Amino acid sequence: MSQSFQSLDEFRQILSTAASADLSAQVAASARNGQLTKPPGALGRLEDLAIWFASWQGNAKPKLRFPQVLIFAGNHGVMAQGVSAFPAEVTEQMVLNFQHGGAAINQLSRTFGAQMAVHALSLETPTADFTQAPAMSESELLEALQTGWDAVNPNADLLITGEMGIGNSTSAAAICNALYGGEAADWTGRGTGVDDAGLENKTRVVAEAVALHGGQGDGLEMLRRLGGRELAAMAGAMARARVERIPMLLDGFICCAAAATLKAVNAKAMDHAVAGHVSAEAAHGKLLEQLGKEPLLALGLRLGEGSGAALAIGVLQGAIACHSGMATFAEAGVSDG
Repeated sequence: MSQSFQSLDEFRQILSTAASADLSAQVAASARNGQLTKPPGALGRLEDLAIWFASWQGNAKPKLRFPQVLIFAGNHGVMAQGVSAFPAEVTEQMVLNFQHGGAAINQLSRTFGAQMAVHALSLETPTADFTQAPAMSESELLEALQTGWDAVNPNADLLITGEMGIGNSTSAAAICNALYGGEAADWTGRGTGVDDAGLENKTRVVAEAVALHGGQGDGLEMLRRLGGRELAAMAGAMARARVERIPMLLDGFICCAAAATLKAVNAKAMDHAVAGHVSAEAAHGKLLEQLGKEPLLALGLRLGEGSGAALAIGVLQGAIACHSGMATFAEAGVSDG
């Protein structure tokens, strides 16, 4: 039975005591990698990726059989400030599209054999407008964290979290600005495609929110004040994956903002994660630098939904197939020079 939590302090304690990677499996995987029928380093980053995955699975010859994709959806009160090119109703409409199998993430999950589930979080009750008050109460934050936590299948061997929430790139920008400083414009992008006037307004909103809430607590407090239910649910799922030692592929800007709130609480909280891609959202690359993550892909995506991370499943599958399936020099009867 996995740990659970009744308060934010208990959640923080879970983050601080979660098990690390299996170092013996990492050493064994590295040794195996050195014996495979290829020149040293010939598979480049695929080699590091396979060894990383082996260390979290605890198996020097890992397998990737049960990837899980979790999509969380929430609505944002900050939409009252006119921060998006789309209305809030689109969140619920897209949830129905996910449920009917019509979105990009459905196709990518199916392509790479991932089990996908969608969780809508109180869409009829948007968070508060965080230019006026904290987005969520502590109980609302805990409920969203718990939703994400409970959604993780402990038998999964890879986790991807995605999101849907019109307005959530404003929330992510505010979180990053509060955690890492700089100007609001450094972290605010076009999101769903706002024009120049929309971007100026969105930047104003982020600046006002950070002026009101910045510096008033740790990453979880910034998540409560500036986040959304779907960001909190992603954070809860990420924490559960860490406890269960399930490796993760991170998606885009909003997903990584959720990850940043955990890393701000515990510097090792996201050690089980690799960045699946860098998106076209302006500040995503800067955020990945703060997280210390080098993306696997750079394809100009800016969809969200977990789509970039899901696409990177194929890269990870290739890395694991080569590592675990290739013959060693001894097995192949080939001289290792």
